[in-house]
Amino acid sequence: MKTLKLLFVSASVLMLSVTLVAQPKPWVVPANFKSMKNPIAKSDASNNAGKAIYTKNCASCHGKAGLGDGVKARALKTFPGDFSKAEYQSQVDGEHFYKSKLGRGEMPKYEGKLSDDDIWNVVNYMRTFKK
Repeated sequence: MKTLKLLFVSASVLMLSVTLVAQPKPWVVPANFKSMKNPIAKSDASNNAGKAIYTKNCASCHGKAGLGDGVKARALKTFPGDFSKAEYQSQVDGEHFYKSKLGRGEMPKYEGKLSDDDIWNVVNYMRTFKK
């Protein structure tokens, strides 16, 4: 009985440790990015441009509908995020711009690969994922 109890406690501690380690650290966005205004008006043209760029560069991890279920998502160490959730949608456009432009960890940096206007178009398109 003592051995079974010890095994159960050890397994519980291990599961808790794995869960805590797997949680991504908060992504701190500098204030100057948080206060940025999106210079690209939200429009069908912007959404169409953003969708084309998103499909080519983002959907493989983030999924077609931004649910974090892309074909490469299973191979990632951290969940790529669900863009339809309030947690994502409540962030300002400048936060999304910063994260897309500068990346972090498994999220690639698009600075120098996409123009700022292209990134803003993707930000506008990702706003369409809200529930």
